Amino acid sequence: MNESQLLLIVEDNDDDYFATMRAFKKANLANPVRRCTNGDQALDYLLQRGEFSVPGSAPRPGLILLDLNLPGTDGREVLSAIKAEQDLLKIPVIVLTTSNAEQDIEQCYAVGANSYVQKPVDFERFIGAVARLSDYWLNVSILPKK
Repeated sequence: MNESQLLLIVEDNDDDYFATMRAFKKANLANPVRRCTNGDQALDYLLQRGEFSVPGSAPRPGLILLDLNLPGTDGREVLSAIKAEQDLLKIPVIVLTTSNAEQDIEQCYAVGANSYVQKPVDFERFIGAVARLSDYWLNVSILPKK
């Protein structure tokens, strides 16, 4: 992934967000990162509406990390909306969540999730999982530019 491509993190939990950022730092991630703290804000960002309607205020992400359990519009609905929008369809969406419910896993892949990762409870394992995830998606795989 080009280091100038943006990574969008949709995460309401500050601890999980900061742990993710620590993992990215350990993995020497140089990409810019934006954060949305709920599903409504994420959709506004991606669809460039509301507070993000000013041109240039919401650059298109190259990759989205999406929590499922969000306030307001939950991650399942956000994922469905992303994959239903022609302009957003090709952006890889990685579900990063505490849920290991088979129904969530099936539903996310059915609507187009590119990967589903359960957040490890142990902090060090969480850091390791995010580092491996970022290495694969940001260094190994080739992502579409648009």
